[in-house]
Amino acid sequence: MKLTHAAAFLMMASVAASGCGAHGEGLEEEAMQAEGKTSAADRRPLTSEEERIIVRKGTEPPFSGEYDKFSGDGTYLCRRCGAPLYRSNDKFDSGSGWPSFDDEIEGAVRRAPDGDRVEITCARCGGHLGHVFEGEDFTPKGVRHCVNSLSLDFEPAEKKEEEAKKESAVLHKAHFAGGCFWGVEHLMKERKGVVATSVGYMGGRTESPTYEEVCSGETGHIEAVEVEYDESKVSYEELARLFFEIHDPTQAGRQGPDVGEQYKSAVFYADDSQKRVAEKLIALLREKGYGVATELREAEKFWPAEDYHQDYYDKTGKNPYCHAYTKRF
Repeated sequence: MKLTHAAAFLMMASVAASGCGAHGEGLEEEAMQAEGKTSAADRRPLTSEEERIIVRKGTEPPFSGEYDKFSGDGTYLCRRCGAPLYRSNDKFDSGSGWPSFDDEIEGAVRRAPDGDRVEITCARCGGHLGHVFEGEDFTPKGVRHCVNSLSLDFEPAEKKEEEAKKESAVLHKAHFAGGCFWGVEHLMKERKGVVATSVGYMGGRTESPTYEEVCSGETGHIEAVEVEYDESKVSYEELARLFFEIHDPTQAGRQGPDVGEQYKSAVFYADDSQKRVAEKLIALLREKGYGVATELREAEKFWPAEDYHQDYYDKTGKNPYCHAYTKRF
């Protein structure tokens, strides 16, 4: 017989101390490890309250959990090990005060007798989820997985789609130096097909240089930008053309007001194909009358700069002061 929301709440509230999660203090962590399929190193750190629920088999108060009324599109994961457990289209509002699902991802949930109820745990790590009830007729499937929000994480469908696209993309890297790396990165990352950017140092004599060391001129490094791009959306030549149009390739040892060897114009090529593209573009610019000072160098180790340099203009809300687009081709 189907319970009304009020009746369901009264029933669940009456067992709140044991509710959909309680089982006394439950197994110790060592026993949980023996039960599950993950090592301690594979598990995420838990707060004391999460440990009370997931490890000690406690329960959270009804209507208090993050995912009780949550209705996002995606996948619910085990909070402790990240294993996928439930799909959002199997979630429903039972009125009980805890997230409810009428189905699980195949093989993701383990069931075990718990007195007159049935406990559910993550099949991968053994973490406690809650209890499963049958025959209540909330949905046509007649099953209700009553789960603690603190046992769950949520992965939006959009994130999964973006990760899948990135995995299927043909990704390559390019390295350019054109003065202050803040401005070069800012304008490069706006180009469609650029997946990620990072600012750093290349071409020097020392390992793991700091910004202060590079600025001293003693290390020989140049401020550079690493560009990761999807070749199905933008070619290396398109990025190289953009590079030559967002800085002044005729300046040597400087870029606008920034003076010093670290501000040289350079293309660090990864292979002969990238080198040929850069040589072709430099030749075209020289035919147009530009006295190109850009150096061509074989790519060496790229040393990422300090965190405060990364995405500088996004963080500060400012605009590049010595880089702007100028059509040259």
